[in-house]
Amino acid sequence: MAETATRVSHERLCAFISATFERLGLPAADAGMVAKLMADADLQGSDGHGVMRLPQYAKRIKAGGINPRPDIRVVQERVGMALIHGDNGMGHLVMQRAAGLAIEKARTAGIAWVGSQWSNHAGPASLYARMPLEHDMIGLYFAVGNANHLPPWGGLDMLLSTNPIAAAIPAGSEAPVVLDMATTVAAYGKVKAKAQRGEAMPEGWMIDRAGRALTDPVRAEEGFLLPIGGYKGYGLALVVGLLAGTLNGAAMGKNVVDFNHDHTSVTNTGQAIVAIDISAFGDVQAFKARVDILVRDLRASERLPGVERIWLPGEQSQAKRIAHARDGIPIAAGLMRNLNLLAAELGIAALD
Repeated sequence: MAETATRVSHERLCAFISATFERLGLPAADAGMVAKLMADADLQGSDGHGVMRLPQYAKRIKAGGINPRPDIRVVQERVGMALIHGDNGMGHLVMQRAAGLAIEKARTAGIAWVGSQWSNHAGPASLYARMPLEHDMIGLYFAVGNANHLPPWGGLDMLLSTNPIAAAIPAGSEAPVVLDMATTVAAYGKVKAKAQRGEAMPEGWMIDRAGRALTDPVRAEEGFLLPIGGYKGYGLALVVGLLAGTLNGAAMGKNVVDFNHDHTSVTNTGQAIVAIDISAFGDVQAFKARVDILVRDLRASERLPGVERIWLPGEQSQAKRIAHARDGIPIAAGLMRNLNLLAAELGIAALD
């Protein structure tokens, strides 16, 4: 019988994560910022990228794999772009800085692209794509994943990662359209979340090296993730990696460090955020009204038999955000034990 998950408020989760990072050496302001972004990931149901990652981050910080007090700085800059050196800091801090700079530049240039090098895993892509929304801007995000789980189409050597993409487009009275996807059928964080909960993976997520379906997440290292759309997903993963990694002077291909097993090596993770100022293209409210009309047309369109509702990208995450804010964020029993062990090790109050 599956163990019951414990519900924890967003505020309590933020406080716990922040206390953990402060004990690990992050300045209080940085700890609080990372904590909020991690808790926000769990709030929207991105549990493969939220507090589940905290023990892993802690191992890397303690082993010297992450710099707890980085000097995050701009190393290349023009009117509509910048390149940020993350100084091996927490990826959440690097991308928060990158998103803020992209928004600032887009106010002048209309569109701005900010890339990062020497960053780290930063959680779900949608966290950063959503940041320009508050400024009546469209957000785009690209990243190189922090471990290779995808071979080239027809191959066996792991040379590509899940390389996620996110886009956030504001609407008027409707919720924003927010797409957040890996270029593989499932993100590896979802595989880890399945293993944490003791659940099987659906067929189609992974295959073993003989080409057979792999459904036990505990055996994930015996196989690899499948790309979305077959060879098209492989091509997309490659292009995203070139834009987020190679262009930024960050790791790509054989240079990607598997942070699931290597806690000491610097990952040099590459990411990119794009902010597009809608006002540069015309009236903002008119644009949002057109998005509303399209969203309603899609939702009201004729459905296949047995389909109860047509969903727009981001609607289910928004529904989880509302439900979890009201009822608390579910923390699986196995994860709760790991978090409380970490708390005891660091000498801070347990989460439950």
